Amino acid sequence: MTQRRTFSRSALAGVAATALTGAMVWGGSSGAWAAPPLEFADTVTVEAIMERLGALQSIADAPGNGGNRAAGSPGYEASGQYVESVLQEAGYVTTRQVFDVTTQTIVSQSVAVDGETLTAEQAIPMTYTPGTPSITFDAVAPTVSTGCTADEWAGVSATDRIAVVSRGVCSFTEKSLVAAAAGARAVLIYNSEPGPLNGTFGEVTAGTVPTFGIEADRGAALLAAIGEGPVPISVALEQTVETVSTFNVIAETGTGRPDNVVMLGAHLDSVPEGPGINDNGSGSATLLEVAVQLAKQGELNNMVRFAWWGAEELGLVGSTHYVDDLAVNDPDALGRIATYLNFDMVGSPNYIIGTYDADESSVPADVEIPEGSAETEDVFENYFTSIGQPFVGTSFDGRSDYQAFIDNDIPASGLFTGADDVKTDEEVALFGGIAGETHDQNYHQAGDDLANINQEALGIMSRAIAFATASLANDTVLINGVAAPVDETPGPPTAPAPAPKPQPALAATGSSETVPLVIASALTLLLGATIVTVRAGRRYERTSPRS
Repeated sequence: MTQRRTFSRSALAGVAATALTGAMVWGGSSGAWAAPPLEFADTVTVEAIMERLGALQSIADAPGNGGNRAAGSPGYEASGQYVESVLQEAGYVTTRQVFDVTTQTIVSQSVAVDGETLTAEQAIPMTYTPGTPSITFDAVAPTVSTGCTADEWAGVSATDRIAVVSRGVCSFTEKSLVAAAAGARAVLIYNSEPGPLNGTFGEVTAGTVPTFGIEADRGAALLAAIGEGPVPISVALEQTVETVSTFNVIAETGTGRPDNVVMLGAHLDSVPEGPGINDNGSGSATLLEVAVQLAKQGELNNMVRFAWWGAEELGLVGSTHYVDDLAVNDPDALGRIATYLNFDMVGSPNYIIGTYDADESSVPADVEIPEGSAETEDVFENYFTSIGQPFVGTSFDGRSDYQAFIDNDIPASGLFTGADDVKTDEEVALFGGIAGETHDQNYHQAGDDLANINQEALGIMSRAIAFATASLANDTVLINGVAAPVDETPGPPTAPAPAPKPQPALAATGSSETVPLVIASALTLLLGATIVTVRAGRRYERTSPRS
């Protein structure tokens, strides 16, 4: 049985302040932390990360790799080997977690609305949607735009029609299943916010019909046209689907409490269309450099585990496999993960500085947020506040690799510089850049290469990631509300020990349960950072009913 995590904010204010000032010596009972969080952040440099991104670009460009690092491809295998070699050289023991995944290759596609042919960017097939030969039928919309239940189609004749429904409330898979049950032959799902809609069913699902994502304004125009008379829609989709083997790469420090695991993750795969240097070479390379520098430090209070996820672009498959495997086969190990930090795109060219808004201070969440997530978010937000860096809250919606963690009650947070959302005037005032253009103009395209990285954004985010890692790795654990003693004797930096050193569990403040982690770095200092409301939608609609 997994134990529920308990976090305390008010009891930690005194310790929290020192995370930024560096006034305390960070360390455990048998060694000393070589640098406090702000100093550790200086060891993770943009220059080093760009070198690692250059290696990923070279892998994508290598003969036979097709210009990409997609799951199951030779480019992904080479990317995994590269990450493993760097980690092993730094002293880590690496583990490959192998799993099978279904891949989908689009051979040809066509969508035309009332005679107008849409481009591949305007009508995007859902991952794992079934294909179809060319068909033409009139459009139809449900009585309730989301089309999530049979009742929402009541009184509507959808037989031999192409359904037009809105994003939201339920998963893409459910929308397709319900429309098919009503008689529809295909589905167009229009976005609920500006920009293209690139979604996934999560897996091949019997009973679905060919389903495409379209933009919000096109959906609105289509609904208006349906109200005036018949609107013919033609769709065709030829594709190949196959099962391939791919993997996650896992590594952890050999020191720190194994019942107090701080976990950080980034997906390593790209889409087939390009090398994926921002999405998500930027998160993967930054995480790799943080791991390398962490290996040079002294003993840690809490174990740090790093993950490079496979098949994220196919529907968060790698991270979901990892969490589901623990939930079934080792639930106690799952309960020892104190918090999870996710980094997916941290170098966008037209960037924002975004934190996953776990406390819903800027953006309402549409998922159940595990207790402790807001405290994890505070580590980033108070760091940005302390250095005068503006930031915005982005939607805590579970549409990246933290979804499986929060679904299993594990606190989570993360950073994000933007994908296909359009930059606003308010964001330009905070971060510069170009209003009216997407945060990453090369998102999911061949142009997502080394030149696509904004090094200023990468520098801001990489320092924040390093700061958070150091803060959480050497969090001072409280015993009955009193900080555990810290060995202030300086010591030389060491590589990770060969094996973890178990320590006894400590009682949680105000609870009889064991606490895996009390976040001393969940800073309570608020120094007046500007926070504006912005929704930065992710590209995945969840495959469970809560989307």
